[in-house]
Order: sequence, then C-alpha cells, then structure tokens
Amino acid sequence: MLEVEAKYRVPAGFALPPDLAATPAPAERHEDHYLAAPDRDLKATGEAFRLRRVNGRNFLTYKGPKHPGAVKTRTEIEVPIGAGAEDPADALRLLGCLGYRPVAVVRKTRRPFAVEVDGWPVTVCLDEVDGLGPFVEVEVLADEGRADEAQAVVRAVAADLGLTDLEPRSYLTLVLAEGPSRRPEGASGNSPG
Repeated sequence: MLEVEAKYRVPAGFALPPDLAATPAPAERHEDHYLAAPDRDLKATGEAFRLRRVNGRNFLTYKGPKHPGAVKTRTEIEVPIGAGAEDPADALRLLGCLGYRPVAVVRKTRRPFAVEVDGWPVTVCLDEVDGLGPFVEVEVLADEGRADEAQAVVRAVAADLGLTDLEPRSYLTLVLAEGPSRRPEGASGNSPG
C-alpha cells in the first residue's frame, strides 16, 4: 500500500471550512520514536523506521523510499504491537539489542477528519507539532497502480482548502533542524528519511 500525502504550514487557528462535510475522529496524541538502522543509512535511502505511540496504542512503521514529485508517495507498512507503556519500551530495548539507535522523538497532537472525494477516502489532519507549530496533512492510501490518481486527489483537496505553503520535509527533519536538544539520550545525528 502506498501512502500519498502532502503537508502544509498553516497559521495558528486554521480551521476546516464548514462546507467540507468532513467527519471528525477523536483527537490523537502521537509520540514517534525514530530509529537508525544498523545496516544502512535510512536518510540516504529515503526510508524511515519508527515506533509510534497513539493514545496508548503502539505501532512499528516502516516507510519506503519516496517516489519523485511534490506529493510525497511511498510504501508504508505498519504493524501493531502491544498496548500500554511497557510494550513499546520493551520493543525499543529489543531493537536496541539488534543495533537500532534512537534518532529523535516527534510529538504532536493530531485532529483527523475523514472526507470522501470522487470515491477516494481522504484523511485531512490538523497537526500541532511540539516546538514546530501547526500543519495540515492531506493523505490518501492507494494501490501501487493508482499513485497518479491519488496524487491528483491530494492536490485537489489541498487546493480546495486553500493550502499553499507546501512543506516537503518530514516532521523528523524539521525536529532535527531544531538541534540536539530535541534528540533522546544516546541518539545519533544520522536520521532516517
């Protein structure tokens, strides 16, 4: 499955227009622990690997190299692991024993909204990223053969929302640009993509 998304900087207080007919989901608190691989430089290959905590649920996520283009398109594989605080700590210790190193932690509050556009389920997320401010992400999941269609849908939704300040960098890249104070103890400067 491909994740097709675009992220935009927005002013504080940005709201979705009432005529969007978006269905809100409960707000989520994300804590993303990004890891560097022992066998390759994920930043150089354009990949990313993280452990994500969302409201007490936990996931390991791999993101493949980015396809060319302004709309970020890449393979995403997400696997749930145990819930609560102990399971992710154990998973991080296990990954550390296998040579994975912490790079940075990205924390954000996300308010997701579901929208349907031309038969495509679209997720529009209002994100408040700790230390970085507000963003809007527009995302579609698509099969490999429908990437171009999905990219067109993402661009159309962004245009309908009046989003113009495209931010091509990941939250991880933006957090790392803030300096070493944002990295966990023992973290390297070698960031995944």
